Order: sequence, then structure tokens, then C-alpha cells
Amino acid sequence: MYCTKSMPLLFLLFSLTLLHAATAANPLYNICFSKDNYTTNSPYRNNLNNLLSILATKAPPAGFGLGSVGKDQDYVSGLALCRGDVSSPDCKTCIDDASKELLQRCPNNKGAIIWYDYCLLKYSNVKFFGKIDYENKFSLYNVNDVEGDPEVFYGKVKELLSGLVNKAQATEKLYAAGDLELKKYEKLYGLVQCTRDLSSADCKKCLDDAVNGLPGCCFGKRGGRTVGGSCNVRYELYPIIDP
Repeated sequence: MYCTKSMPLLFLLFSLTLLHAATAANPLYNICFSKDNYTTNSPYRNNLNNLLSILATKAPPAGFGLGSVGKDQDYVSGLALCRGDVSSPDCKTCIDDASKELLQRCPNNKGAIIWYDYCLLKYSNVKFFGKIDYENKFSLYNVNDVEGDPEVFYGKVKELLSGLVNKAQATEKLYAAGDLELKKYEKLYGLVQCTRDLSSADCKKCLDDAVNGLPGCCFGKRGGRTVGGSCNVRYELYPIIDP
């Protein structure tokens, strides 16, 4: 079950019984965002193929990669980001899967993005490095409600995620994950991350905006996330990163 809101900035709300039902092997979502198209055997497609190969090689060792190929109407730039705790082999597998899936889902489209639990992949015929992507975003929420006062619970969510934002913006990976004890035997888990083309200041701005957007999609829910082309935040009442 899902609902959509038609807004100037595409904003999709999925309701999932369990957010971990969207596994690392399945895409969370994708957007074909460019109005420009290319033909199958064009120089742009050749450049795109080269770029995807570059990203699949460049990103896994560090968890992030940038690249660009070509010029003028055949120029294509892209990035690949893996979740901060994901191993290099799993990162490569995710990026390889993302490349194949995105070419199928957005055939002949010069700009597209796809998200998985483990990675995101984005390419465009317009240079976008170093700029916060405000247009490509969506949210996921657990359909189950929290027990007790939702205001109190959201206060804990904001406390945890705000602390993680401050940690992430000070790290090289622009990533942080952690937990907060709610009561005996129950913890709240959180994760925040930015693409590493952003400055520390822009990463914090992107993450703060994402955290502030959570009530609009996920207030009173046991889990939720806001996900964009430049950053994402997530909270759950179960562990959300690999041990």
C-alpha cells in the first residue's frame, strides 16, 4: 500500500509493514528525472557505459566514487555511494545491480537515480557535484504505530538523529550510525549519511532538512526514513546496520 503527493519536488510516501522487507537485493525506489533522451547506439550511451564501469571500479574500495565522461551534448556525470558499514564486495555487487536495473528502468533517459539499502547510483547530463539535490527524494515509514506518546517518541528520534548529524558532518565518510536507550531492553537505532561530494556544511544542512522532514511522513511510526539524492536519515526500533 502506498500513497503519493503531487508536489513541485517529487515526494513519494511508501507505507511498508516492515521496512526491512525492502532488502539489499531489491531497489527501494528510482526516478528518471531528465527530460533529455539519448539513442541506444549514441556517443552518450557509450559514455554512460564507460562511466558506470568507472564507478563500479572506483566506488567499492572507499564506498564512494565520482566520475564524468565526454563533453557538450555527450557529457555525463555520475556518482555511486554505498552505506557506510557495507563491505567492498557487497558495495560492488550493489553498484553493479544498480547499473543494470537503472538502465532497464530508465531506458534512453539522460538523468536517473536509484536507491537500495546498500547503495545509491545517480547519473546526469548536467554536472551536479557539490550541490544539494532537493528534487529527487522520497520517504518510507513503518505502518505500525509506536506505543505511548508519539510526541515523546519523536523527541527521542530527533535527539538521536541530531547527534548523529553532528558526528557525520565531522567525519571523512559523512556517515554516522548509533543507538539510544529508550527503556530497559529497548533501543532506538539511527543512521545518517551524505554523498561525499558535499561540503561538511552542506551535508549538515541536507541532513537537518531530512530530519526536520520526518514528522511529515513518519510521525508516531515505529520506523521511518527520508531519502534523497544527496543525503538520507533513518530510525528504527531494531538494528539497521550490519554487525
